[in-house]
Amino acid sequence: MRGMAAGLLVVSLLGAAEVGPERGALLVVGGGELGAEIRRTFLELAGGQGAALVVIPTAGEEERYGQDHRDAEMWRGVGFGEVTVLHTRDKAQADKESFAAPLRRGKAVWFSGGRQWRLVDSYLGTRTQREIEAVLERGGVIGGTSAGATIQGSYLVRGAREGNTIMMAPGYEQGFGYLRGVAVDQHLIARNRERDLVPVVARFPKLLGLGIDEGTALVVRGDRARVIGVSKVAVYEHASRAAEGYYFLEAGEEFDLRLRRRVGTLQNAGGVK
Repeated sequence: MRGMAAGLLVVSLLGAAEVGPERGALLVVGGGELGAEIRRTFLELAGGQGAALVVIPTAGEEERYGQDHRDAEMWRGVGFGEVTVLHTRDKAQADKESFAAPLRRGKAVWFSGGRQWRLVDSYLGTRTQREIEAVLERGGVIGGTSAGATIQGSYLVRGAREGNTIMMAPGYEQGFGYLRGVAVDQHLIARNRERDLVPVVARFPKLLGLGIDEGTALVVRGDRARVIGVSKVAVYEHASRAAEGYYFLEAGEEFDLRLRRRVGTLQNAGGVK
C-alpha cells in the first residue's frame, strides 16, 4: 500500500511548474572521488569562503558521528567556515527544534554517501527535513554524493534495507523531492548500472531518470542542469528514441529538465545530438 502511495506521489509531482528548486541550487554527485571542480562549485554555490555548512552523514553505517567526520574535514579544507555535523538515528530527535537549529544558520547542506534508507528512516517528514528545504528557499545549496544524490529525487531507487540491487522497494520509494518527478541513480558506469533505471521508467512512464557516474555531478538551478566532472550522466525516458532506452550527456552539456532536451536544441534530446 505504501508503495502504491509513493507511486501516486511521483505522478502527482509531475504537474509541478518546475522540476528543480524554485530557489537555490542542487549539486548531485554520482559517488567516487570529488574532484577540484566539484568541490569548488559547491563552495561557490554556497556563497564562497566562510559559508556555513551542515554535513549529514546519516546514510553511513556507524551509529555515531563526531564533528571530525571526514567529509566535514574535507569541506573545512575547501574553505567553508562554520561546519556542523548533524546526525541521529532517532526520528523523534530529528523532529526537535533544538536538533535542527544548525540548519537555520546554514547556507549549504551536504549528504554523505551510504544507504539512502537510513536517511528516510531518520528524517523523512520531520522538522529537520523541513529545515533542509528552507536552506534552498533562502537561496542556499543542497549537495550530496552516492546515497546523498539519490535521496534528492522524488522517487527513491535502491531504497531497500535488504540490499542496494533492489531498484523499487515498497515503503522506501519516496525521496526528499528536491528534483520533482525524477529518480536519481549513481556510480552508473563504474558499477555497470547503465540499464538499471530502464524498468523504473517503464513502471512510471512519466518519470525522468538520471544516472550519474562517479566523479561527475549535475549542477541544478531551476529546470536547468549542467554536467561537471570527469564522466557522463545518462538520461532515461519511457518515450526515448535511443535504442538502449537512455542517452548520455557529456561534461559541459546543459539539459532542460522540464522540456527534457539539451539546451540549445529545438527537439526532444531522444538520444540525438
